[in-house]
Amino acid sequence: MRHNLKNNYLFKILAVFVLMLLSACKNSVVSDLKKGDLLFVTAKETGLSGAINNVTQKQKSASFDHIGILEKKGNEAFVLHAAPKGGSQKQSLKDFLKDQANDGQRVVVYRLKTEYQNTIPAAIQKAEGMLGKPYNFNYILDENSYYCSDFIERAFRKDHIFKLEPMTFIDPKTGKTNEFWEQFYQKKNLKVPEGELGCNPNGLAASDKLERIKELK
Repeated sequence: MRHNLKNNYLFKILAVFVLMLLSACKNSVVSDLKKGDLLFVTAKETGLSGAINNVTQKQKSASFDHIGILEKKGNEAFVLHAAPKGGSQKQSLKDFLKDQANDGQRVVVYRLKTEYQNTIPAAIQKAEGMLGKPYNFNYILDENSYYCSDFIERAFRKDHIFKLEPMTFIDPKTGKTNEFWEQFYQKKNLKVPEGELGCNPNGLAASDKLERIKELK
């Protein structure tokens, strides 16, 4: 009986230790991040993710297909972002990271340089005001729905942190419209919006107003 009681006691101590360790790891991730940090999600090689990256990748060391902005309230952290599932939303950092991990994608933190940090409060407020809008599945700018980089560009638009640029859907290897995008817009009975203004995660990541901080583990 005493042996069993001792084992139960040790088991409880071990369980508490593990929970404390997990909590410390979680808090460490949150404490290292700052309000307004931009969380870039690495691109996949195939499907929509691969197609986005194929026509937008600017740096060999960076290829992204999604982005969100971090909001912190006390010890809690949230990601404001526009995603196909859920539209423009406020998601806990924990769930955001879990979703990316489940898809086999990684998250890289970028931060506005010191001289642009003062634009963050207004950007967060603007992002909060856009929550609830549906996702823009056409990737053609409009005022009633947003895609991920569009959501972030709009959040910072008042302070001109990012800029809209002519979009391209040309495969750099062939010099022709990427086959995925050609079929994508054909199914929607839309013309490929070549040259129309827009933005993308890789373009935002290439901004000289940002600095790469680290990859979240």
